[in-house]
Amino acid sequence: MADYITYADLKKAVTDTGRPYDLQLLDKAYALANAAHAGQLRRSGEPYICHPLNVALLLVELGMDTESLAAALMHDVVEDTATALEDIQSQFGPDVARLVDGVTKLTKIQFSSVEEQQAENLRKMLLAMSQDVRVMIIKLCDRLHNMRTGDAWPEQKRRDKALETMEVYAPIAHRLGISNIKEELEDRSLRYLDPVGYQEIKDLLAGAGGEAFVAETSRVIQQRLAENGMENAAMKSRVKSVYGIYRKMFIQDRDFAEIYDVYAVRIILDTVAECYNALGVIHDMYHPIPNRFKDYISTPKPNGYQSLHTTVIGHEGIPFEVQIRTREMDQMAEYGVAAHWKYKAGVQGSDRLDERLAWVRQLLESQRESDDAGSLLQDIKGDLLPEEVFAFTPRGDVINLPAGATAIDFAYAIHSAVGNRMIGAKVNGRIVPIDHKVATGEIIEILTGPADKGPSRDWLKIVTTSEARNKIRNWFKKERREENIQEGREALEKEMRRNLINVPDDQWDDFMAEIARRQRLNSVEEMYAALGYGGLQLSRLMGKVKDEYAKLKAAQPKAAALSDIPIKTTKSTDGVVVEGIDNCPVKFAKCCTPLPGDEIVGFITRGFGVSIHKKSCQNVQASLANPENRGRWVPAHWEGGEQENYQATLELISMNRDGLVGDVAVALGELRVPIYAMSARAVDNGRASMSITLGISNTEHLNSVLAKLRKVRDVIQVIRI
Repeated sequence: MADYITYADLKKAVTDTGRPYDLQLLDKAYALANAAHAGQLRRSGEPYICHPLNVALLLVELGMDTESLAAALMHDVVEDTATALEDIQSQFGPDVARLVDGVTKLTKIQFSSVEEQQAENLRKMLLAMSQDVRVMIIKLCDRLHNMRTGDAWPEQKRRDKALETMEVYAPIAHRLGISNIKEELEDRSLRYLDPVGYQEIKDLLAGAGGEAFVAETSRVIQQRLAENGMENAAMKSRVKSVYGIYRKMFIQDRDFAEIYDVYAVRIILDTVAECYNALGVIHDMYHPIPNRFKDYISTPKPNGYQSLHTTVIGHEGIPFEVQIRTREMDQMAEYGVAAHWKYKAGVQGSDRLDERLAWVRQLLESQRESDDAGSLLQDIKGDLLPEEVFAFTPRGDVINLPAGATAIDFAYAIHSAVGNRMIGAKVNGRIVPIDHKVATGEIIEILTGPADKGPSRDWLKIVTTSEARNKIRNWFKKERREENIQEGREALEKEMRRNLINVPDDQWDDFMAEIARRQRLNSVEEMYAALGYGGLQLSRLMGKVKDEYAKLKAAQPKAAALSDIPIKTTKSTDGVVVEGIDNCPVKFAKCCTPLPGDEIVGFITRGFGVSIHKKSCQNVQASLANPENRGRWVPAHWEGGEQENYQATLELISMNRDGLVGDVAVALGELRVPIYAMSARAVDNGRASMSITLGISNTEHLNSVLAKLRKVRDVIQVIRI
């Protein structure tokens, strides 16, 4: 620095704010700090007192109070000079002393290499922060000024400080809602951690001419708002931070042209109603990009941020983001918890401050009953320093994932298409299982199959990131609707059978419709599909199924046992012996299509003989519960001699290819099975569905036919329906 900041500069900035600062207290604090740091120089060669003066100036810009400024001026005297904390307390009182002590403790903690013995200091710092967040705000300004003058540090120290800033201080600034400090900390850290990537983005921004674009756009919008009765609208504009663009370009592998919020126009209004009116005006002026609208006014972010966001295409064809908020929301977005001091408004400000600091108190509360001070470190890492692993693609691109992530997570972090087509993975040139846990420094190559390959449903049990899980579910949701419906139906029916839930056929549709309605789904098919692709958990659904079934059972009389039906003797008809009826015509029920080998029972119909059902048929159980029908059920069994004239219908799912029907017919011909009907049709995703009605002797014969058909090339599934 050629021109050093002086205390006169700080006093002028304080006076210019017009706020009632205690200048005598600041004079006293400066005098102590100046005397304590006398003769000390920074690495950059400037007098050391310039650093606390710059930190105090940043606090003035945030609107902090007199005590914060005094503590900032003296924040290094206890650590770096002979001044004792007791001296500060005796001269400035306990509040200023507590702030200085808190900043000093925080400075001693090396976050990048936290050891267990430091955990107690960390707990004390968090406790001080939860009681007085000004400690952290002073430290953030301290770190920001250090990063601004970081060129004077040795190369390794620059990288260490930048990493610590990126891991700890920028996330804390984000959690406290101080967006300006967060973004500058990230940008300055990135400049040291990846100077090439940083400069590339700076060059892209310089060549895009964005400043002129957003300025003209702001002018046009403000004029239109005034025409619509919003004359008091204030306009701001911004270009997205370098690190924000870096994350999307290098970490999410997107092109600069694919980033829609590089430029943003901010509209600041008086009331929430005006915010929503302005949104309508913007959508009338410009074409909104679908799925890019976010309402953070009705649903604020965890750090309290509130605003309406929409992305539109400008008349020049350039996309830009529009942020619409009230003046109070803008102050909270710019200054975060610091707005509490800048705009003190009694109880309301205090309540909002409490909300912002709730996460710190929750962290401390969870540790209160723990005897292990070191366990706090893991919680801190989970909240502010999430443990991450960094692996590389063969091209050298860095992919960062949470610890414990698998090769499948890695594939989906690269791109949805890579994950969907994944068939295997190589780590450092060697084949590994797809559930391999990614470690830092590994070079991972994802092996891919054909474009229509698609993920496996079992992957949902393997992946650890929500991004991968959502992408897998979305693929099944979009690409496999028919399969999802079938999978979901089969899974639900199987689970219902396992839980001995038998719903009568005549009540099945209404029963399932009620379950779907309780899930707020539009149809039963939609419910089956959601079960199939994993959007709806079967374990959660079964609770509602059991509730509905209990209501259904409570409304029905108790079913009679089959053994209670009077036994008569008779002769056989069509291979079936119906007890008590001679030579009566029989027909086989289509609801359960019984075959020789199945346990059966007969129902005396009105005018059509005896209908033969499997004993396990749901309709049998339902009818027995009706006293009017109990007397019409008669025991039946198969005659000893088997005949090959019982029909069974099979459904076959396979890949769609030429010659498939011929191969199936040949397989059935080798078994000498009569074919009564056959139909085939193409379904989605290159698959075919075939329905075949065959002549079957008994269940053993049926099983051999199923086994033969499953061996036909490209057949995926064969079931009896």
